[in-house]
Amino acid sequence: MFVPASNNRFIEKAKNAEADIICFDLEDSVPTNEKELARQNIVGALRHRSEYRSAVYVRINSIGSGLANFDLKAAIQDGIDGVVVPKVNDENVLYEIDDFLCTFEKENIMKKNSIKLMASIESAKGVANAYAIGKAIERTNALVFGVFDFLYDMHLDYDDIDGVEYRYAHMKIPVDARAAGVAAIDAVWQKIDDAEGLKKDSIIAKRLGYTGKCIIHPAQTQVVHEAFMPNKNEVEWAKKVVATLSESIETGSGIGAFRLEGKMIDAVHYKQAKGILDALDEHK
Repeated sequence: MFVPASNNRFIEKAKNAEADIICFDLEDSVPTNEKELARQNIVGALRHRSEYRSAVYVRINSIGSGLANFDLKAAIQDGIDGVVVPKVNDENVLYEIDDFLCTFEKENIMKKNSIKLMASIESAKGVANAYAIGKAIERTNALVFGVFDFLYDMHLDYDDIDGVEYRYAHMKIPVDARAAGVAAIDAVWQKIDDAEGLKKDSIIAKRLGYTGKCIIHPAQTQVVHEAFMPNKNEVEWAKKVVATLSESIETGSGIGAFRLEGKMIDAVHYKQAKGILDALDEHK
């Protein structure tokens, strides 16, 4: 959930948010004349890091803005879990930030790559280079789709009816993310009061391979969580697969594949089933 870092009331309310990640935003939601105030607000919030239930990230301004170094110096403090880098066009954008984070970790006696990095894909170049971006830096754990900036870059209008204007990018990013070994997080749904539209958009994202979705309001949290949770049929299937294959997989003995309800299952299906059940446990 993106939280404007210039708004102390929102920062305070975020302590009880149920989103998986709270992302203090220094970019689009913060006017230029409030950037420094927003940085100091983040410093203040991190002094009370233990009061936040969620992981805490910060979205800095883009490298091209000339503000990224100021953001990093202020916001990268003890307690920060990760950084979201906007407008990443290629992997070279990430190296300077990675160097800064490596230095911070070393100076503060932290394990290397403790601070994670998410790269936001928001342009034609970013979409074309998404796989290279995803695998370039070890600390990268996700690609984020920034649909509105992507459409602006493509000189296209946004249409939430069928998404044909951004369909290729929408489908390509989770494939590249999976190939690079990182997660894919879908773009925001701007209509805060349209829960049904958010639900449909989230279900489509899940079907495309996204593992989560950006949100901009606490009211959107539950809708997204429910959309990305394994459904009843998936859970029942996962339990059967684990029950069937657990002994063979865990002991390394027996045959490698079994027949279950007319279909062959093997180690790949076991990993998928375990992932479904683990996700279920995390949200209980």
